[in-house]
Amino acid sequence: MKSDIFVITPPFTQLNTPYPASAYIKGFLNTKKISCYQADLGIEVITKLFSKNGLRDIFVEAAEKVTPELPNISRIFSLKEEYLRTIDGVIAFLQGKNPTLAMQISSGDYLPEASRFDQLEELDWAFGSMGVQDKAKHLATLYLEDLSDFMVACVDENFGFSRYAERLGRSANSFDELYETLAKKPSYIDAISLDLMAEKIENTTPKLLLISVPFPGNLYSAFRIAKFVKKNYPTIKISMGGGFPNTELRSLSDTRVFEFFDYITLDDGEVPIELLHKNICSDIPKEAQLFKRTFLLENGEVVYRNDAFQADYKHAEVGTPDYSDLLLDDYISVIEMVNPMHRMWSDGRWNKLTMAHGCYWGKCTFCDISLDYIKNYQPVAASMIVDRMEELATNTGQNGFHFVDEAAPPALMREVALEILRRKTSVTWWANIRFEKSFTADLCFLLKSAGCIAVSGGLEVASDRLLKLIDKGVTVAQVAQVTRNFTEAGIMVHAYLMYGYPSQTIQETVDSLEMVRQMFETGVLQSGFWHQFAMTAHSPVGMYPEKFGVVKETETVGTFANNDINYVDKTGIDHNKFSHGLKKSLFNYMHGICFDFELQEWFDFKIPKTKIQSNFIEDALVDEHLFNIKASAKVVWISAKAALTFSQKSKKGKTWEMSSLTFHTKKETISIQTNRNQGIWLAQMLNRVSVGNEKIYTFGELKQNFEEQLENFELFWFSKPINILRKNGLLVL
Repeated sequence: MKSDIFVITPPFTQLNTPYPASAYIKGFLNTKKISCYQADLGIEVITKLFSKNGLRDIFVEAAEKVTPELPNISRIFSLKEEYLRTIDGVIAFLQGKNPTLAMQISSGDYLPEASRFDQLEELDWAFGSMGVQDKAKHLATLYLEDLSDFMVACVDENFGFSRYAERLGRSANSFDELYETLAKKPSYIDAISLDLMAEKIENTTPKLLLISVPFPGNLYSAFRIAKFVKKNYPTIKISMGGGFPNTELRSLSDTRVFEFFDYITLDDGEVPIELLHKNICSDIPKEAQLFKRTFLLENGEVVYRNDAFQADYKHAEVGTPDYSDLLLDDYISVIEMVNPMHRMWSDGRWNKLTMAHGCYWGKCTFCDISLDYIKNYQPVAASMIVDRMEELATNTGQNGFHFVDEAAPPALMREVALEILRRKTSVTWWANIRFEKSFTADLCFLLKSAGCIAVSGGLEVASDRLLKLIDKGVTVAQVAQVTRNFTEAGIMVHAYLMYGYPSQTIQETVDSLEMVRQMFETGVLQSGFWHQFAMTAHSPVGMYPEKFGVVKETETVGTFANNDINYVDKTGIDHNKFSHGLKKSLFNYMHGICFDFELQEWFDFKIPKTKIQSNFIEDALVDEHLFNIKASAKVVWISAKAALTFSQKSKKGKTWEMSSLTFHTKKETISIQTNRNQGIWLAQMLNRVSVGNEKIYTFGELKQNFEEQLENFELFWFSKPINILRKNGLLVL
């Protein structure tokens, strides 16, 4: 366990799967033969808190704060023996170690219940479509949320399962409040984190501690841990990296930060960390040390050092993420919502990967497109992506993958799917995408066949005017068609939705909701989430607000975090007031109900009637049959090998030969009949374009080959036999 580098994710991120940053860093360091140990303190703190011993301590700690004025808290406290009796079994069940407990949990009289269970009456109807395991997971989740409410009320107001003291990290232009909080006595949860840190440092004796801070909800714990290490292990150098500093700390100037950290690195961490390791472990004189995108303190001032000429590694060169050291069996799968797509963020263990560094589109005006993690687009070869999938599946025992790209490129997704099918690899995966027209029905069929079960993407404002202003590159009708293609292929679809974009009118917000209502009603969306627009410093809106009709409240740059920008929209509209109605309506739409409600019923203030035709989405889904297939389109057969037989047919004294082509899908046996010559050509063609072959044939090549032997290719291609094949695995991509 001794290692030069110790990398941690501080509390808290996700319950069900590790945040991947430390695994990415460890994977890279493996390629450099640099010893590294990693830990996710979040899940380790959770499993200590939510255990019989942990809960017993919590109830003792909370005893003096339980009062009759808090009836829900009093109820939980009075049922403490029931919680102590059940907690270890429930956690083991949610970790997948105690599946038989599902029957007891689902019976409804096993778990103690407090206020979180009040919503059950509203959701009883949904349990009919859930299995016993899923129902039990949902009930166990409510049970944990009750205990979380108790924690917040009586032990630590900053507690949250996926964040801790998040408020201190959000838009903290000044370091003052966080600095003052860190001067106070560590909290109850801090004490657990610091005990774990002490134990791990004693075992690893690192020279460099890397603290990954992906979100504001990790920031406080990162500083608290850094303070503890500085005091108790002063020879260890400490560096912060991750999503939060990459976006928030790019103009850092407060020297007090470096009472806790020696270094703060920005953007891709591989080269900055490699140089830090070299500086620290090779005893390079201070004056000769080089740095890459690194803040540090020199002569009492914060300086930004970027003097190393060493180039960043290509995304293909950074190695496969390594999840070893992490307690993979301890992660907890919860179901907060019955919606099958929404639950994927919290249920199940997903190995997180990226197909490409950055975003291939890189134009959306609300996005941080000026930063490296967006603008520096580097795809990885499909073969290498599948290599990494296979390696991770072997190392973790899990074959589920979440591709966390900003937007996975359709062409690369196609090649990855073909590679998965070619290798006959069994994997399950989902990805973040753009709803662009490249996702045809055939491509979606291919992705599903290769294990893709879900996609998430930005519909954003569901208004063509605003989508153009955002430079999203799609229209609402196009999104509807693409989501239909995914849905018909059996791939679930989640849409990120936005309101309050600069210049957005009340009418456009109402019309956007109507578009969303219709998309759920027609069944082309299964899940969604409304986000209120936030202006960030590194997006086109933040850099050029005047172009979008908004004004920054101040041009002052803070000495600590600078990303979220307060602004005034010239429309004068208070978009906050739409939040409750948008989210409540969406919750119901996701459960397949209330489509007949007037939009006004979701709001407690007057809104205008929608101007969207009631059949807009339905009309957008009516396809004209397309005959213009590009000659360069790839043709692939992904079903089983077809058997060709011949027979004779007679009519009115005439006899001719027919061919029968028979193949088996997973569910049925299908036969198609053609004349002899067409059957021979078809059988040869299906063998030639089989997905198992390395060479991919184009539509133009097939057409040319057909016409060298037979006549009327177009008539044949759009005939019934080919239509049957097209529906069962003959794909034009």
